[in-house]
Amino acid sequence: MEQLDQLVQQAAAEFAAAVDGAQLEQAKARYLGKSGALTERLKALGKLEPEARREAGAAINAAKTAIEAALEGRRNALREAALLAQLAAEALDVTLPGRGGVQGGLHPVSRTLERVERLFGSIGFVVADGPEIETDWHNFTALNTPENHPARSMHDTFYLEGHDDVLLRTHTSPVQIRAMQAHVARHRDADAMPDLRIIAPGRVFRVDSDATHSPMFHQVEGLWVGETVSFADLKGVIADFLRRFFETDDLQVRFRPSFFPFTEPSAEIDVAFMSGALEGRWLEIAGCGVVHPNVLRFGGIDPERYTGFAFGMGPDRLTMLRYGVNDLRLFFEGDLRFLGQFR
Repeated sequence: MEQLDQLVQQAAAEFAAAVDGAQLEQAKARYLGKSGALTERLKALGKLEPEARREAGAAINAAKTAIEAALEGRRNALREAALLAQLAAEALDVTLPGRGGVQGGLHPVSRTLERVERLFGSIGFVVADGPEIETDWHNFTALNTPENHPARSMHDTFYLEGHDDVLLRTHTSPVQIRAMQAHVARHRDADAMPDLRIIAPGRVFRVDSDATHSPMFHQVEGLWVGETVSFADLKGVIADFLRRFFETDDLQVRFRPSFFPFTEPSAEIDVAFMSGALEGRWLEIAGCGVVHPNVLRFGGIDPERYTGFAFGMGPDRLTMLRYGVNDLRLFFEGDLRFLGQFR
């Protein structure tokens, strides 16, 4: 018995001296392992007489219980010490001010759209909206582009599977048709309709992708319909807008004859900067023209009494010019290193 008590004390002392789990397991093996001191005594019980075996077995079991209790106590102490060390190493000073989050900002194309809306809003144009999934009638037919018209080949169109008459709009011009119809309905009983002045900014979709084109891009269509609206008004509005948008009078604007099925006459709008990196280069900015009489009729407006002009420009292209970016795809790749420059 005395030897067992000494064994328990010796084991408890070794357990207490262990500084980590590995040392503790090594100490355990010396007493409770397959060849441990206490295990050897249990193996020797078979050589004793039955009465002596009972007494020795009880004493050995009591010693084993005491050693296991000392072992578990040291394990708990080591775990608690490790936890306290971890808490101390990872402690947070809650009195310190928090780290500020990175300040976000508007996407550069969104900035351009807001700027365009603000500038046209200052001369009486209101923002109109319409669906991005359109009918073929609104997107083409009502804009004087019937089914067999060659101008349809200018648009690489996304049609919805199983619906030949439903598509992702290729321009925001359908909004003009919807706006004219709503305008006529609002003033149906009036002797004369007031002027209709709208811009229609939004996303459009075509099967196209390169450095200057994207399958999804933005457009701003404009429309002014009234009793005395002329091409001269169109030229004045566009020239004034471009000078205010680019914040310079040091540019030239020209209207180059072109073709669009929904306007007649039609023109491409080009701009040339007189200084800077683009000095002397003519750049196409937009298309425009006097609204075709058929388009006015589809909108419910009498072309014998009312005239109008329309234009369409790409805010993505305006953004590229304003910020000096030569690859449109950079705006839509989601790279925060690039977009963060415009905050």
